[in-house]
Amino acid sequence: MSYQNDIDEFHAFLESEGLKIETFKYMDARNYLSVLYDKSLKRSTVSRKISTLRSYYHFLIEIGAVENHPFLSLPFPRKEKKLPTFLYENEINALFESLDQSSKMYLRDKAILELLYATGIRASELITLKRERIDFNYQIIKVYGKGSKERIVPFNESAKSSLVEYIEHFKKHIDHHDSLWLNYRLEPLTIRGLRHVLDMMVKKSAENFDLHPHMLRHSFATHLLNNGADIRAVQELLGHESLQTTQKYTHISKEQLRKTYLNTHPGNQKR
Repeated sequence: MSYQNDIDEFHAFLESEGLKIETFKYMDARNYLSVLYDKSLKRSTVSRKISTLRSYYHFLIEIGAVENHPFLSLPFPRKEKKLPTFLYENEINALFESLDQSSKMYLRDKAILELLYATGIRASELITLKRERIDFNYQIIKVYGKGSKERIVPFNESAKSSLVEYIEHFKKHIDHHDSLWLNYRLEPLTIRGLRHVLDMMVKKSAENFDLHPHMLRHSFATHLLNNGADIRAVQELLGHESLQTTQKYTHISKEQLRKTYLNTHPGNQKR
């Protein structure tokens, strides 16, 4: 359906501009691309329309209706870079406050939330973390990230306290399974199980967002940069190969700063 709509829209453009499909040239195609951009369409939508017209002209050439392909060399728009989603500090606090202290797994849930937010480690890094890789004296963990590359990540006093309390309470089961994280049946927790744990946290907090481990990782990085952390230090903590990967979090900071300015500066208020 969208294919036919794209074709119809193109023919409407030809008619409005007094152009003919047989004599339509590359520069006309560039002009049409500008018209699409002026409509504030998503880049993915523009790409689809250009792809449709490329296929359409392939067909027209095959049947001998046209000789030239004006869209063949037309570049596709670059994909939109989505900024990572993150939680504000008050949303993080709401998650902690919503944890059910009467729950059998309260200590585990608190320790998971504390460690994910305190370190920014990935879900896979959390699940595979072993007890012996945690140094409580120096408050650091040894993490094996992508490509089995090792890095050292510090954690705060709050995360330390939660981890110690959790490990002491479930020590027998942790030692038996040689797994730091346990599910409700006191068996090793999986990635899927971790996602369920986080989903339940959100439901109990009555917050309206989809929580996943990477959102806590994004929040960790964003909050560090917002509070003046050096970007290369954040890169090291996250285990990013490229600084460019870490720089996406500065875009979040800048956008947050812009919104704060627009919402609070008196000069931006209607007079």
